[in-house]
Amino acid sequence: MLKPILAAVVISVASLSAQAADFIEGKHYTQVADKGSATPKVSEFFSFYCPHCYHMSQKYLPFIKANLKPGVTFESKHVDFMNSALGTEVMKSLAVMEQLGLESQLLPEMFKAIQGPTPGEQFKSTVNSRDDIKAVFAKAGVDAAKYDATADSSAVNDTIKLWRQQQNDFRIDSVPTFIVNDKYMINLSEMHSIKDLVDIINYLATEKDKEKSGGSVGWLFLAFAGLAAITRRRV
Repeated sequence: MLKPILAAVVISVASLSAQAADFIEGKHYTQVADKGSATPKVSEFFSFYCPHCYHMSQKYLPFIKANLKPGVTFESKHVDFMNSALGTEVMKSLAVMEQLGLESQLLPEMFKAIQGPTPGEQFKSTVNSRDDIKAVFAKAGVDAAKYDATADSSAVNDTIKLWRQQQNDFRIDSVPTFIVNDKYMINLSEMHSIKDLVDIINYLATEKDKEKSGGSVGWLFLAFAGLAAITRRRV
């Protein structure tokens, strides 16, 4: 009979192996880059014009963010599918929110200004220029001069340049799209529940690459082997 501590190690190994077996590369996710980020993270690429993104933002993102493993960060990035001056201004609006720390306050307001109060319902966007965007930001106390200075800053321009580059590098052609560790794209059509999505984000962010290098499974095996040797000496 296994000692309790040995049983715990075996259970840990089995649980981790089962989790890994649940997700299949090429089906549930695709590798889109050779090298990943230095720290674990998940990036949602989205658009303020996308009804599914609006719905995701309202109904599911709070749950996703609340259930990420410790150390896994969440990032929002706006795609450039419009390839227009207005599209650039809308991209910049998100980057400005991030610079000013106003995402939680103004993200819903930008969705509402472009799509209306309810995702999917017919609505004529009230955002047709930077001035319209500044009117949205004014609700949070950001005056026009501050908005212009931030929107035209090198920090914001570098941010949207990075988003465009990553959109191209990761071959993002639909939204919302989740990229984990700047390396893995999740196939949302294979996610059957919000729990599936959270589980695969956490798995890819914290376990996938450790498996390739021995990682936590390797350490658990070594721990198991060591404990087994101690047990044999005591028998």
